[in-house]
Amino acid sequence: MSWVYPKSNVNNKVCWPYFDPEFDELPERIFGPTCRVCIDNESLEDCTLVKVDSVNKQGILLEVVKVLTDINLTISKSYISFDAGWFMDVFHVKDVRGNKLTDQRVINYIQQAIGTTREIPNSLTYENKAIGPASEHTAIEMSGADRPGLFSEISAALADLKVNIVEAHAWTHNDRLAFVAYISDQSTDTRIEDPLRIAKIENHLATVLGAANISRPDHDHQERKSTDLHVGEATTTCVERRLHQLMLSGDFGGGPSSALTPSSLDTPLGLVVDDDDDDDEKENKSIVSIEGCKERGYSIVSIECKDRPRLMFDVVCTITDMQYLIFHGSTASHGGYAMQEYFIRHIDGYTVNTEGEKEHVVKCLEAAIQRRVCEGVRLELCANNRLGLLSDITRVLRENGLAVVRADVETQGEKAVNAFYVKDISGNDVDREFTEPKKKEKFIELVKKEMGPNPIDLAVKKEITSNPSSPDQRPRFSVGDMVKNHVDRLSNNSIPIKNQ
Repeated sequence: MSWVYPKSNVNNKVCWPYFDPEFDELPERIFGPTCRVCIDNESLEDCTLVKVDSVNKQGILLEVVKVLTDINLTISKSYISFDAGWFMDVFHVKDVRGNKLTDQRVINYIQQAIGTTREIPNSLTYENKAIGPASEHTAIEMSGADRPGLFSEISAALADLKVNIVEAHAWTHNDRLAFVAYISDQSTDTRIEDPLRIAKIENHLATVLGAANISRPDHDHQERKSTDLHVGEATTTCVERRLHQLMLSGDFGGGPSSALTPSSLDTPLGLVVDDDDDDDEKENKSIVSIEGCKERGYSIVSIECKDRPRLMFDVVCTITDMQYLIFHGSTASHGGYAMQEYFIRHIDGYTVNTEGEKEHVVKCLEAAIQRRVCEGVRLELCANNRLGLLSDITRVLRENGLAVVRADVETQGEKAVNAFYVKDISGNDVDREFTEPKKKEKFIELVKKEMGPNPIDLAVKKEITSNPSSPDQRPRFSVGDMVKNHVDRLSNNSIPIKNQ
């Protein structure tokens, strides 16, 4: 630092301190970077190792996992450790084709997104990225009791309010719905700033959401009261995390929902409802347990469940949003089955002690694991975007006995790209043979006819994930293995970056 004396017409000199622009980088020059990212393509034959050493801060693990899952990488194993203010992670990752990372753009993106680089090149764009700056659109966030056709009613309400739906996402689970959307004014295609109009939108949506609570007299007063609605500026939190948070605010149950008992009724489309899903429920069941580790002052969260994409993100996101810190952890997946283990404490330093707190954590994690699982019929629709398109689509589905249980809606230029997971109005899976060519063609023609003259592209898919492996083939964990892995990571802390 030096002192600068500006020219002055008076005898008294005025001075102020001058700071060298490189002063902020001095700590990094002395102590090294606060985050090191190593991409290792040489140590293992079947996957790439992503090693992250960073100064620890709350939420750092979630940030790293999000970067990897946002570019659709599969995390087959991971080792997590926090020691003396330093965060160390090792991830075994593969690309969507099951291969090692060879695309230099992807490698650069990981290093820049996780590492010390503050700006990510605009040329690096991947799926699951948010649409434009949040300031360009008005955000809608809402959650509450679900009912058949609620998503369709919300879509119709927004069409009546003359707003464009730029992007929308909806999850349903345990008779609850979480909905996040970005909208713009129909006439100007810009964000809505008029307080009176925002209040009108809120009131209209509150009426629709409130009707769901009124129509569910079997729910107690506490659950009917747990609704959330916000219209205004978008938060900086990613959409998927906001959906988890909205669900977490009212969905504390991981058990089966109170949907109507399965029946063998036919829908108006002639789709037969499966009335024997016991085997599927057993396969999809997740096992979450919490044990104490008194000698180290941790609570150990163990998870065994069917593996799926973004599973680790969902678990870490929920643990973080419940205000717990992950100090150590290990995850592995094999043969369609996943096991995860985390050593946690509450942010106030206490472990999970009471039975009530343990039950709360277990149910929240079970719900986080299950709410994204949407095996069954997936509809993918692409059409020219217009006002009321989403309302028309969901109306046609509802009139034909189908309810949307999860939705992802985006606009790409002049096109609207929609993906829906559907069940029957009672919440049961539709016919397993629905994707047979004849039935599929019949359904597609029916939807196109009812949608009117506007051309649409519609694809019907059957989402099926691989069955879990037998118990003998499942990955195993032990505290001893974790300690050994932790020591190994410390000893290899300075491995140079190796790119293949």
